[in-house]
Amino acid sequence: MDGMKPLLLADVERAVRSSWSAETCTPEFRTRWTGDDPARDQCGVTAMVLNDLLGGELIRGEVHVAGERVDFHWWNRLGMGVEIDLTREQFGPHESVVGGTVVPRPPEIRRLREEYELLRGRVLERLRPPGAAS
Repeated sequence: MDGMKPLLLADVERAVRSSWSAETCTPEFRTRWTGDDPARDQCGVTAMVLNDLLGGELIRGEVHVAGERVDFHWWNRLGMGVEIDLTREQFGPHESVVGGTVVPRPPEIRRLREEYELLRGRVLERLRPPGAAS
């Protein structure tokens, strides 16, 4: 063993959840972000950061209200069909997520690039072992 602590999913989840802020959510919804619903509008950047750390596939579903699509929702699928969705709790009882299609990871992140880079940097910092070089 090289003394490295294994990366646990619980550690990744804790690092992601503690890294969310208004600055990491979708800009057009930034004014409605609160610490009372920290997962709100964080799904796209969160799915990309988890894809960086854990691999797997990006999944996109539709958010419906009263039968109409109002937005998209993103999450991850790992090996053996295991799905991870750290932002599912953002939805209220009037919102439902419908479907789920594998979407190829874009070769370059254009939309939400600043938010993604900020979240990714925070998560990696929180996962770094104490005393490790930056």
